[in-house]
Amino acid sequence: MSEHKDDGRMAETATIEPSVNEGRRRFLAGSAALGAAGMAGVAGVTGTGTLVRSQSAQAASESGDASIHVAPGQLDSYYGFWSSGQTGEVRVFGVPSMRELTRIPVFNRCSATGWGQTNESLAVLGENAKWQNGDLHHIHMSYTDGKYDGRYLYMNDKANTRVARVRLDIMRCDKMVHIPNAHGIHGLRVQKAPKTGYVFANGEMIVPLPNDGRDLDDPSQYWSVFTGIDGESMEIKWQVWVDGNLDNTNCDYSGRFAISTCYNAERGVVLAEKMRLERDWVVVFDIPAIERAVENGDYVTFGDSDIPVVDGRGEDNPFTRYIPVPKNPHGINASPDGNYLIANGKLSPTCTVIDARKLPDLFDDKIELRDVVAAEPELGLGPLHTTFDGRGNAYTTLFIDSQVVKWNVAEAIRHYAGDDVSYIRQKLDVHYQPGHLNASLAETAEADGRWLVVLSKFSKDRFLPSGPLHPENDQLVDISGDEMKLVHDGPTFAEPHDCILCRPDQVSPAKIYDRDDPYWSQARQWAEEDDITLETDSKVVRHGNRVRVYLTAVAPQYSMSEFRVRQGDEVTVIVTNLDKIEDLSHGFSIINYGINMEVNPQQTSSVTFTADRAGVYWYYCSWFCHALHMEMAGRMLVDPA
Repeated sequence: MSEHKDDGRMAETATIEPSVNEGRRRFLAGSAALGAAGMAGVAGVTGTGTLVRSQSAQAASESGDASIHVAPGQLDSYYGFWSSGQTGEVRVFGVPSMRELTRIPVFNRCSATGWGQTNESLAVLGENAKWQNGDLHHIHMSYTDGKYDGRYLYMNDKANTRVARVRLDIMRCDKMVHIPNAHGIHGLRVQKAPKTGYVFANGEMIVPLPNDGRDLDDPSQYWSVFTGIDGESMEIKWQVWVDGNLDNTNCDYSGRFAISTCYNAERGVVLAEKMRLERDWVVVFDIPAIERAVENGDYVTFGDSDIPVVDGRGEDNPFTRYIPVPKNPHGINASPDGNYLIANGKLSPTCTVIDARKLPDLFDDKIELRDVVAAEPELGLGPLHTTFDGRGNAYTTLFIDSQVVKWNVAEAIRHYAGDDVSYIRQKLDVHYQPGHLNASLAETAEADGRWLVVLSKFSKDRFLPSGPLHPENDQLVDISGDEMKLVHDGPTFAEPHDCILCRPDQVSPAKIYDRDDPYWSQARQWAEEDDITLETDSKVVRHGNRVRVYLTAVAPQYSMSEFRVRQGDEVTVIVTNLDKIEDLSHGFSIINYGINMEVNPQQTSSVTFTADRAGVYWYYCSWFCHALHMEMAGRMLVDPA
């Protein structure tokens, strides 16, 4: 192994645009106007649905500033998609109200929806069903020409080395893949242009390759890998063998390069070993060069995996370049104009501004590694992540200082070149120890500089005590003017790690399912085998000790008030919701069998279990659907063996 050394428009104060209200939403909007005056004088009552409002937010409301107020019946200006850390789900918020809209189970078991239990979810999980926990760190949307296109969300599981995809039309996970050779997927990003082709995933921890028991006590043989996944098929296309521990990753706006921060240049396995050198790296990956090598067969494979792995270690290879940067860089963020990539120092008070336009020259060996560095502004203690407002300003979290610093990229570059200019615009106290942050549309070419979300790791004295495990603190900051203004605190559980914000017109969620949706293709196949029409037939079909029960649901009843099986039977219950009214979801739960699943309008859901106990077991609708909801039930009669 070779050793490596050494925009121009201003946004007005953000306001909420009127939304188009239909049906009961129009009624609610009208009644909200009458109720607003009555609530105006009640301290702390704003009608936004937020959990906690900071004093500055309260003052803004009382002064008549409506920029953070979303009245009952009105809609938010942005979707926010939050990772959830150790709970393994995606959380969906409205911004600026910060109202939680839904949760999308991914790497977790969900007793509300049946995720991890239904046949449909088990088909997505595949071999991954053996893990019932997950650490969902990063979440990113698919792109077309550098803009969000609303097709998919992609996310990683650090705990179990997985990458998953969520379909945004139904907001349900539809693909999941375990990554061989890697150990703990941390950084994850998707190709921005011309259209999301690859999803890139960093293997963080170094391990032997293959990790099958060899070289346990020889850390000199420990490595990490960078993985390219096809965003459409979710098939792993290739991997790159690299030096050090890969941390966060990003992509340029040309589609050619991916860029990862990389710590532990020493390749140590204990803390002291990882801290010997003064610098680590930003690793740049040349995607076309990797593709050519794979096409030409210039790769190796490890163990039982047939994934092509190209050797990107050291200085003398066509696939990677290792740019020396200050110790232990963390986040890597691309400016909306596509010109710069900013590596955040973590253990250095600086960020490193890399000129993305010079990366081709780096791979053509026309310039030296550090020639791509345009600036290294000193910002404060513990810079972790940076975001942008589309007006030339960057915003960086300072973990140790508990601040967000606003700074001007162009002036930082001038200062680095020797001009006596001040690039820092403002520092704002946040509460406390901020990690990720993201501004509205800041990870696209359409950054609009209206809202900034700061995900603070500690909350300490901000909320009512809730035991030794304190909540995290999501904070909303107005960045539409010259100064940052903190307008909202929101406690949240179990360390949300990252988030993105997009406009509602960039996402088109379905209101009810399409009956031709492939999500329940297995149930369709069973129905074909049993000469059943899912939408019209109710029947118990026996195949030896395997039983299929076909039900339909129309509020307030199931199509069969009872079905009979034998003790020891493997039972599959297939339920189709025939209601066509949006919001009219049903559930199917069997008492004392641990069975519960969602069945949304026009959806088919199924679950398989063993009827291991004789007796009467009621099944019922678990989603309140009708005035006679409590009566929507039936009996599973289990005859003794």
